[in-house]
Amino acid sequence: MIPSVPVLPMNPTLKGQAELIQHVRYSRNGQELTLILPWAKNDDRSKTSPCPVVLFVQGSAWTTPNLNYEIPMLSHFAEAGIAVATVSHRSANDGFPFPAFLLDVKCAIRFLRAHAAEYALDPGRIAAFGTSSGGNTVCLLGLTGDDPELKTEEYPEQSDGVCGVVACFAPTDLPALFEHLEDAPDIRAVKAAYFGADEARWPGEMRRWSPVFRVEDGKKYPPFVLLHGTGDPLVPCDQLDRLFLRLREAGADAKAYYVDGAEHEGNFWSPDVRGAIFAALTDMLSADGR
Repeated sequence: MIPSVPVLPMNPTLKGQAELIQHVRYSRNGQELTLILPWAKNDDRSKTSPCPVVLFVQGSAWTTPNLNYEIPMLSHFAEAGIAVATVSHRSANDGFPFPAFLLDVKCAIRFLRAHAAEYALDPGRIAAFGTSSGGNTVCLLGLTGDDPELKTEEYPEQSDGVCGVVACFAPTDLPALFEHLEDAPDIRAVKAAYFGADEARWPGEMRRWSPVFRVEDGKKYPPFVLLHGTGDPLVPCDQLDRLFLRLREAGADAKAYYVDGAEHEGNFWSPDVRGAIFAALTDMLSADGR
């Protein structure tokens, strides 16, 4: 070795390293997820300690989530030793009305638990993070864990419960949201895609898939953290207010953040926002928080 050449330390524990595994099919209906995993030495996950999991649902207006959209942000979780699964689901535009999206994401959670050993995941520590329609999805996950009416036949022995929920600019009260959007283009066609062709059923279906109307007094729920931009023109900020107050009224552990002036996506993602989300999820997934 040349004495004047600096020597840098190696990384025997692979700390801060992560890999991307795409096109993981989790359901017979063809839905896929993408995994971001902390590195395993020699790719042997049987010798790696199981890591907690953030399940992420990207907003898509309940159509097809873009699994690549938040990869740069999500990769920081894997660099910190937390696995990430970003999940697709069936689209309302393809003839799959509510609650197909929710049934699929619940199936994805059960898939992850069924394959926990293969990917070195801790099945007891799965938290849910979602944006926009994905925020609605993860709120419903937190409120309907192991609901037998929402469990499909795949991996029925596994739980679809989560240990925490972080939701950003989530629709929580669909009747109020669609009243806000009543003049939007093609809104009746959108409602038909979401809630079915029978207009008489729309009010009931809107309430059924609104998190604010699923909260029950005294029922035990995982902790919730809600974030919303005060300048959101698409999903008004009072959607956060409605669910936050209802959770608190029911005795649930709920925290909330307003993002000053932020709109829907885009300028919402300040470093402070990302830091608050990272802190919330790591706390929910800590060993002490089980």
